[in-house]
Amino acid sequence: MSGSPGIDDIRDAAQQISGQAVRTPLLENDTLNERLGGRVLIKPECLQRTGSFKFRGAYNRLSRIADADRHKGVVAFSSGNHAQGVALAAKLLGIPATIVMPSDAPAIKVEGVGRMGGNIVSYDRATGDREAISQELVEESGAVLVPSYDDPHIIAGQGTAGLEIADDLDALGVTPDQLVCCTGGGGLIAGTGMAVRDRFPDCALWAAEPEGFDDHGRSLAAGERVENPRRAGSIQDAIITPTPGRLTFPINREQLTGGVTASDADTLDVIAFIWKHLKLVAEPGGATAFATLLNGQVATRDKVTVVLITGGNVDPVIFRQALDRL
Repeated sequence: MSGSPGIDDIRDAAQQISGQAVRTPLLENDTLNERLGGRVLIKPECLQRTGSFKFRGAYNRLSRIADADRHKGVVAFSSGNHAQGVALAAKLLGIPATIVMPSDAPAIKVEGVGRMGGNIVSYDRATGDREAISQELVEESGAVLVPSYDDPHIIAGQGTAGLEIADDLDALGVTPDQLVCCTGGGGLIAGTGMAVRDRFPDCALWAAEPEGFDDHGRSLAAGERVENPRRAGSIQDAIITPTPGRLTFPINREQLTGGVTASDADTLDVIAFIWKHLKLVAEPGGATAFATLLNGQVATRDKVTVVLITGGNVDPVIFRQALDRL
């Protein structure tokens, strides 16, 4: 596949990852509904293999590599969740994996990559260029580069979460008014939005980003890709990217309603809420979309809202800080 994926590519990805990825449910919580004055349906991708949605796209991409090329390995760059998804997919498929990770990546994510056999190359997030480092490794080894979002198979794989959402909404007889999704490079909301909009064309799509790192929201307003002024400085590290993706932004510019943000304090509060009321563990960047509901940036009263918890790989120190806020 080359260029942007379509809905048929997402359906094909669903078949490709079937039996490997977890089919996560849609959950509902009375306390949350009462607080927000509407109906909220939660997609907990924190229950996915490796603790985030990233395994979907990683397995879809790696499983397409020809058998004759697999011994050359793969190279990926990630702050942690894509890294773990690639490492596990590579292990399952017998492919060597090298992962370029920032030196300040959460220890739980670094340990996860190592446990699954990934070879880690560290860099300074504030000064280093992860894409340049990865490209150099690819040129040295002949490995396949596996971007975290700018790849049609990755986008299609992440979109399988949207197919599941649409199927579950149909089974419930529910039509969503809006979907809110954590957004870094934009692969998940591009694929998931496409799948949900295919079934529910009037559903609004909101990109949720860390406060101060809202490159998607600002790019949508500008009509072109703009960069974040900083590349570090938030505990929502999983969704901090320099700029929207080259492949993802044209998709998202066409289908997104707009962008919303959450502060680090907002995400700490919502991690505690999710643990207390849903009995789930969320990481800061995985809870950003949920936080935009509780901080009021997304209007929920008398609406049906779908929200994704995209990851649960929270650093224990951060998790304790969140629970101390209860």
